Amino acid sequence: MGRLTAIVLGSAAGGGVPQWNCSCPVCRLAWEGDARVRPRTQSGLAVTADGHNWILINASPDLGQQIRRSKGLQPRSGVRGSPIKAVVLTGAEIDQIAGLLTLRERERVVIHASAAVLAILAENPIFNGLAPELVTRSIADSSVPVALPGGLQAELFPVPGKPPLYIENVQPTQGGLEETNAGVELCAGGTCLIYVPGAAAISPPVRERLARADVILFDGTFFRDDEMERQGTGTKTAFAMGHMPISGEGGSLAILQGIGARRIYVHINNTNPVLIHGTPERAEVEQHGWEIAEDGMEIAL
Repeated sequence: MGRLTAIVLGSAAGGGVPQWNCSCPVCRLAWEGDARVRPRTQSGLAVTADGHNWILINASPDLGQQIRRSKGLQPRSGVRGSPIKAVVLTGAEIDQIAGLLTLRERERVVIHASAAVLAILAENPIFNGLAPELVTRSIADSSVPVALPGGLQAELFPVPGKPPLYIENVQPTQGGLEETNAGVELCAGGTCLIYVPGAAAISPPVRERLARADVILFDGTFFRDDEMERQGTGTKTAFAMGHMPISGEGGSLAILQGIGARRIYVHINNTNPVLIHGTPERAEVEQHGWEIAEDGMEIAL
């Protein structure tokens, strides 16, 4: 048995950095090739406990690109085969599920998600492209551990959030919209890593869980609540979009102060100034002991 290892496949929020149609200050520097900003793909994680069996946490639209640059996730022998054995979904946003279609070439994979998330997949016929006799779907009940290949254990837990944007005003025909936003606790060999790519708030049970982790990868989508309006890229606030900002009295930087785990911000929007090396915002985050995730970052516990 090896040790729990995670690779940050993608560290950006939906759209990546630079976003295809954006020229905000961060994206402009990225388009220009400025060394202060590193391009990023959409958020996702790959985790293993034995170095052979890999589990994906969410599947972004950039998954194919992410696999091609991650040697451990590539085929190793034979004509067909993959070390990717399962996918755990923390939600059903486009940047969490679109990459599932990259896995449609008839490989055995198990998708673990809440009943609500699986109902959303079932309602969209495009996901029928995943051969049901090979790609199975398993309900992962909230706060009930799931044993995964290679000795890894995963446990989804509810996190305050919102349903996916594309169904905010749609009543689904199967199931409800509850439990469409979760975090996941991944444990092996006595160590635990928690991944929360989206959080509208930190409830006492969530903070208690985060406090006992060894590593936290947490929602860093926006630095300020009014970030989109300030930059002219939108009118919604961070909270309205289901993401608590990093800064401010109700921000994650203040609320998670004192947590002893290694703390890393992920799912970072292209408007967020922490993506630019040398900004006051990035300095503030780093002074509080936080790291900024980058694509390809490896975390070994």
